[in-house]
Amino acid sequence: MQINRKNNTIISMDSKSKELLQKVLKDNGYSTTAPRLLVCESLCNEEPLSTNELAQKLHGQIDRASMYRTISLFEKLGLINRVYIGWKYKIELSDVFSHHHHHISCLNCGKIKAIHEEDEIEKLIHSLADTYGITADRHQLEIQGLCQDCRNSQLAPTL
Repeated sequence: MQINRKNNTIISMDSKSKELLQKVLKDNGYSTTAPRLLVCESLCNEEPLSTNELAQKLHGQIDRASMYRTISLFEKLGLINRVYIGWKYKIELSDVFSHHHHHISCLNCGKIKAIHEEDEIEKLIHSLADTYGITADRHQLEIQGLCQDCRNSQLAPTL
């Protein structure tokens, strides 16, 4: 277990996730380094983070260059996904570490939430794929709009 020195929050990753990370790295000829563990731990059990948010979370623990190299490696190995918000994106651990899910995001403040109605969405996606004669090997559903807080702030009268 590590403690984030900037805000004193505990960064933790369960042993199953840690073993999975070590296995994927080893199977692909990479070692498990402290920066790789820290990046994975920082993304574990979190909503998607921008690279800037991740850098802030890791502040003082690893340098930005190591963080970006780790992100690049994790993308190459399929350990993280990009969650797009318009032309920007945030990153999260891939389905290797958790169940497949989709997101809904606010175009104003950038908040991202996981959608929990997975069964209905998955059935519809596979039905659409069947209709068009394609296998649904991978997919990503993205819903964007304004969250309640941002809509409320736009409706508030300015003084």
